[in-house]
Amino acid sequence: MRYDFGEVITAMVTPFDKNGKVDYNKVEELTSHLIEHGSDAIIVTGTTGESPTLVYDEELEILSTANHASQNKKKIIMGTGSNCTETAVMMSKRAEKEGAAGILSVVPYYNKPSQKGMIAHFSAVAEAVNIPVILYNIPSRTGVNMSVETAKYLTEKYENIVAIKQSFGDLDVITDYKLALPKDVAIYSGDDSLTLPMLSVGAHGVISVASHLFGTEIKSMIRNFKTGDIMSARNMHYKLYPIMKKLFMAPNPVPVKAALAKKGIIEEFVRRPLVELDDAEKKELFSVLNSIKI
Repeated sequence: MRYDFGEVITAMVTPFDKNGKVDYNKVEELTSHLIEHGSDAIIVTGTTGESPTLVYDEELEILSTANHASQNKKKIIMGTGSNCTETAVMMSKRAEKEGAAGILSVVPYYNKPSQKGMIAHFSAVAEAVNIPVILYNIPSRTGVNMSVETAKYLTEKYENIVAIKQSFGDLDVITDYKLALPKDVAIYSGDDSLTLPMLSVGAHGVISVASHLFGTEIKSMIRNFKTGDIMSARNMHYKLYPIMKKLFMAPNPVPVKAALAKKGIIEEFVRRPLVELDDAEKKELFSVLNSIKI
């Protein structure tokens, strides 16, 4: 691979206090917790980190805090995506300057660029930095789908585009990527429940939400699959599948923050326009969470 961030990358939530302020002590504690429980790398200030509601100074401080907590044990990646190319370039440069091991750059959202527009956008980002770039394709949030041809053009032209996070349920796309893209480009599942199916057609790993809770188990599932113990991998998938799905019963990261709060790791608070789960929703989530027997 061009650059190996590992098999389990956690898209980390951003802890807030009851006043809606970033709780940097909890950022440090959560980073350490994830490192100790199966995460090979961590993405801060992505969608799961509620990046739409963070200001730039908060994002950079979160990166700095996570880097400090990591103490070079694991790589900290920063989400720097924007639907404004100039902003994406600016934040990517600042991420590199502040010590990010790589950046996650999402397909521009809301303004719905053409494939030529995506090429122009990602070319500007890739040319602005020397650190690894992960492209993020999530049509359900962006309103547009990055084509295989666009991904092929970008990964062939830019050596620092090292991976793609694919959050789209069409497994044929993973095969199309593997046949069309340079062999050393890593493909990551962007949906926990699709990790095992995507591994079967060539994905390298997962950029995960469920790894906040079951990182070691997800790592074990991937390792078992790759070493040929398919039955063990499948059994772990079956065990984790209910919570993988239930963590998206409400907009991400609301459910996973509730689950982390139940475990006493962080508080459940999210920034508006997101809202916390109500009591009935928590009962539903915790019932599934408590049913997971590993």
